[in-house]
Amino acid sequence: MLMGDRTTKAIFLSVRLRCLVNHLKELQASDDSSHIAKTSSCRKPITQPDSVTVLMPACCTMRAKASDMHSKDCVKVAVRVRPFNKRERDAGSRCIVSMVSSSITIQDPRDSQNRRSFCFDYAYWSHSGFAQDRCGLFVPEEPGGRYADQDSVFQDLGEGILENALQGYNATLLAYGQTGSGKSYSMVGYGPNKGLVPKLCERLFQAIRENQESRQCQVFFSMLEIYNEQVVDLLSRGSRTPGGLRVREEQQRGFYVEGLRTVPCENAPQVEQLMEQGTRTRTTAATHMNANSSRSHMLIILQLKQDTALRSLRAFVGDITVTSCQIFSKESITKQSNINLVDLAGSERQRSSGSEADRLKEGTAINLSLTTLGNVISSLADVAVGKKVVHIPYRDSVLTKLLQSALGGNSRTVMIATLSPADICYEESLSTLRYAERAKRIQNRAVVNESPTERLVKELKAENARLLQRLSRLGQEGRRANDETKELRQLLTHNELQIRAIQTLWEQHLQEALKDWEQQYANITQERRMMQMHPYILNINEDAQLSGVVKLFIQEGEWDIGLCDSSPRSISIKGLGIQERHAVFRNEQRRVTMTPLEGSKVIVNGNAVSQTTELQHLDRLILGSNCTYLFIGYPSERGGDDWSRYDYDYFQSELAAAEGIHLGESSAGSSLTDPSLLAVFYDYIKLMPMMAEANQMSQELNKEVEFKLEIKNLALSDSKGHDLKKELVVRVTAKGRKQVWIWSKAKFVNRKFLMEDVYQQHQAEKSGGNRAEVLSAAALPRDKDPFWDPVEPLLLGTAHLWLQSLAFRIPLEEQLEVLGSEGTEEAILQAQLVPCTSTGLPLGEDDILIDPSELLGRRLDFQLVLEQCCGLRWIREARNRGVQIGFRLFDCSQPLYTPAVWHNVNPLLDHRVHFASLHTSQRLLDYLQSSAVVLELWGLQEGCTDLTSSLEGVKMTTDGVFIMEEAGPTDTSPVDSAELSCSVRALQQDLEELKSVNASLRKENHSLREQLNTARNGGESVRGRSVRPSCDAEFARSLKVFYHSMTSVRGQLQRLRRHRPSEDSDLLGLRLFVDEQSRLLRDFSEKLEQSVSTLKQDVAAIVRRKRERSGIWS
Repeated sequence: MLMGDRTTKAIFLSVRLRCLVNHLKELQASDDSSHIAKTSSCRKPITQPDSVTVLMPACCTMRAKASDMHSKDCVKVAVRVRPFNKRERDAGSRCIVSMVSSSITIQDPRDSQNRRSFCFDYAYWSHSGFAQDRCGLFVPEEPGGRYADQDSVFQDLGEGILENALQGYNATLLAYGQTGSGKSYSMVGYGPNKGLVPKLCERLFQAIRENQESRQCQVFFSMLEIYNEQVVDLLSRGSRTPGGLRVREEQQRGFYVEGLRTVPCENAPQVEQLMEQGTRTRTTAATHMNANSSRSHMLIILQLKQDTALRSLRAFVGDITVTSCQIFSKESITKQSNINLVDLAGSERQRSSGSEADRLKEGTAINLSLTTLGNVISSLADVAVGKKVVHIPYRDSVLTKLLQSALGGNSRTVMIATLSPADICYEESLSTLRYAERAKRIQNRAVVNESPTERLVKELKAENARLLQRLSRLGQEGRRANDETKELRQLLTHNELQIRAIQTLWEQHLQEALKDWEQQYANITQERRMMQMHPYILNINEDAQLSGVVKLFIQEGEWDIGLCDSSPRSISIKGLGIQERHAVFRNEQRRVTMTPLEGSKVIVNGNAVSQTTELQHLDRLILGSNCTYLFIGYPSERGGDDWSRYDYDYFQSELAAAEGIHLGESSAGSSLTDPSLLAVFYDYIKLMPMMAEANQMSQELNKEVEFKLEIKNLALSDSKGHDLKKELVVRVTAKGRKQVWIWSKAKFVNRKFLMEDVYQQHQAEKSGGNRAEVLSAAALPRDKDPFWDPVEPLLLGTAHLWLQSLAFRIPLEEQLEVLGSEGTEEAILQAQLVPCTSTGLPLGEDDILIDPSELLGRRLDFQLVLEQCCGLRWIREARNRGVQIGFRLFDCSQPLYTPAVWHNVNPLLDHRVHFASLHTSQRLLDYLQSSAVVLELWGLQEGCTDLTSSLEGVKMTTDGVFIMEEAGPTDTSPVDSAELSCSVRALQQDLEELKSVNASLRKENHSLREQLNTARNGGESVRGRSVRPSCDAEFARSLKVFYHSMTSVRGQLQRLRRHRPSEDSDLLGLRLFVDEQSRLLRDFSEKLEQSVSTLKQDVAAIVRRKRERSGIWS
């Protein structure tokens, strides 16, 4: 019996070993190992007992299930509409976005009939219908209301991402939208209103705790930023790597960031602490690099590794027991998934970068990632609809390399696009909706990521060969079964030790991370204690997530603030325009004062200061070009003030108000304010800090170039008198060469990025101490210098010469004010409109018309005469300049220009142009009565070419007369022959009547001429019989006088419009302004009343004389 039992045990053990061998064969199926002997004694498949499991590893390279390879998932797209911000409310913005279910409609604020509708997977209305509860949470005003809170967004998007990650899929969440549209609120949240990222982390660790008995999970956290195509590790302990971290590619891993720090985490608070650390690093880096978070991309990467829990198996085989053997089943393969949470840069940068050609457009990398992302999305969208796409440009930018798996690859991806519903953000919001619509067509191929341990598989392959050889002899030598059992135990013990080593490595990572957390906790505790003892300044950033991160404490005594950090009593800050010793803080007797040092720029509450200033709680400080801080006083001063309203926009609005730009007052509750004007104010505040930084870089690089924001067309109108669309432009002046350029907003933003590149290179070479290299960075060749452009003619201003007098054939002579974009007087232009004959001879008073309709069908000739330009401010500033006048009339497609005149402040133009209409139409007559010719003053600079008149499509006679109309308007629509014959007969009858009237008028005219000649010959005639001029001529003369007087009245009105109080006026100055305004209004009223009264008197006199001579006119 004993021998039989041993034989049975050996056979049963052989079966177990054979199961192990079969599974090991599956693992090495891809390896054609010829040295492994295959046993022929085991041809029948053997079912593996449920109680026996096979050892599997804990980590290795990734392998995807073949069954998942053909599944496709479209990118899920959600759109969220945020509430108005303070600036939009102050501007009286109007909501132009509506939402029904998952459909969104956006309306053009300039055309209510122009609407665009889009449909997405999810649509969230967070604009209105909400209230704040006691805990500070924003919730729907009514149960079941349409307001989408943070929980609603997470349930739809976050839960799906979490579920995919736990199943082993890669998951990606992209946040897209213009700066300030609510991306950060949706991703991170503020205060108790937590966003997707913190909620996702909480739910992830909750799920891990709930399943800790069935699986072992490891979570690693990484955080990086992409700015100007450079990758910055936001969790790095050391100094920033010059040029950023490198992005490499491996066949198994794809693209990855070399040297990126990954930190193990055990709970959600640890993740939040790491996010705070990364945010602090991001804030500091942005200040040092002169970078802005709205132009950078932030990526948070959560790596999740899942192993089935280790189990203890006690396998009894007779008196043989296998104890404490840690083994895995076939299904307990490690799954590894990456959760990518991406906060993209502001989408307005992408639109701006392509909106205008710039000779240096390709030189900047700041917009490359977002532009390339758009190209990738467009290409993938084309692929999804069946178009043939040769190349998808993943490799063209760092961002698209790292997001390759998320877009068209191995990931389940969600995009949340955030919108502002304000009318002043129409173009940006429409662009975001179009972008999101393309993204929803992208198809990914997501697979479960399985990871058998590569290292352990190699060891088991070698062990497999040895076991196969011994198994072939096991049946013949049953007595050696105990020896084989012992070897099996040794093998399992060895594998258990390996698993423990892997666990030990994980624990070591946690211990290292724990040391960092303890240090950070000590720092946070120290900071909170200091906050309750001392005043401090708090950083304010354009990105609300980066505001309030840096706190600089002002302890008792005297403290230097600036670049210096060598002194023990110094506060070190870095940024553009910060001096070595920028200012001095003094904290004495619980009073804090600040004294700017010589050459430093300090602004307090919007006003520049140069002397010692006592700081009050919640004062706003701007140091250098744009380092913004909020002063927080002693705890006894703080009270219950709401600090949140002092955001970045508040600082910039305060600066704009100091410059005379009052956004809130511009609309003053009016909903009819020009949306383009509101958009300009919006852009003005956005570009102010960029302009300050550009000026500072120009100064430090010795470029002698000055930048100034201007509002184009602020005081200008078109030929009908309607206001032109307002645009923000930047006036660029090279002070040494007296050269001027006008750059659009898009061009300036592009050049600003290039300037940053040059400045960073200059700073790097300066820190290296090589003076020759420092000089080379600033002295770039002109074709690569972002501070320079070829000179071009500039539009200095315009003047309006109204054409109404031509409809009466009355000559007009005017002195016109040429007004610049912002209403400044650029020059005085003397111009005339002279009705004339076809040969150019001026018409007399007898040719003046009372009824303009008499011109219909007749020829009209007139001359535009530009005599002289006086007081040219453009040439007063630099004598090596010149000017030209440009204009166009009626349907002229191309403008005409006067010859260029140079070096003269009061140039004589003496330019005369003859225009003719061979058949005056009603349309031309309406144009003359309601329009003006806009005379454009163009400034020329040394080195630029003159403007020339393009005569393409212009009709002229051999005498140089410009033809405005050749023939009357023809009706090209089909007309019934019967109607046409009736019209012809009616016209013939009218023609006969007109001929008879014309004959009687000729007869009367002949009689009048004879009477006039008789009166002239009879010089001795009595006064009562003296010949009086015809009533028509007298009326024409009265009209002429009236038009000339109205010219003066119009000039007075323009002066009233431009009359504004001085920016720094006190109460006395305002009283003087009111007195002056009253005087101007009185003068205007008197002149207008006098002109109208004179016209009435002249008309009454004409009517009276007509009645006296009733015998002649009867």
